[in-house]
Amino acid sequence: MSLSIYDVTVPPYVRALGALGAVLEKARVHAENEKIDPGTLLGMRLYADMLPLSKQIQIAADNAKGGAARLAQVEAPKFDDNETTFAQFRERIEKTVAFLKGLSARQFEGAAERPVTLKFPQRTFEFKSGLEYLTTFATPNVYFHCTTAYDILRHAGVKIGKADFLGNG
Repeated sequence: MSLSIYDVTVPPYVRALGALGAVLEKARVHAENEKIDPGTLLGMRLYADMLPLSKQIQIAADNAKGGAARLAQVEAPKFDDNETTFAQFRERIEKTVAFLKGLSARQFEGAAERPVTLKFPQRTFEFKSGLEYLTTFATPNVYFHCTTAYDILRHAGVKIGKADFLGNG
């Protein structure tokens, strides 16, 4: 059995975002039980020069939908980045997962070999293949931001562990 680019993109991203959504629900309950303003948790960061939890969630979702969309050669949905509540962040994750689940394996055919170019205002990234883009940029970014969100919440006292990060499939 060989793995396709779809197999190593969509199902793992869906799982990672599902786990992130479940962790956010635990954070919401924690804030409610401990009488913590949810905005305080969403504004937390591990260090002053790092982005807050709210941005970690947005960027994790953006990297998942953007990475998959680039590989499938489709337009990713655009979100306004205006979420302020746990419910709104869960909705963002759900919309991202719905987009990912709407992609087919066929859309990823040839993605492993196609070059990928990312243009940002300050920098352009050139990847010789979709496989290189996936393994060295897209997937590491999804997991970095999911991990950072998890770490912020764990540091804030939310009772979560490794099994929560890994998700239940």
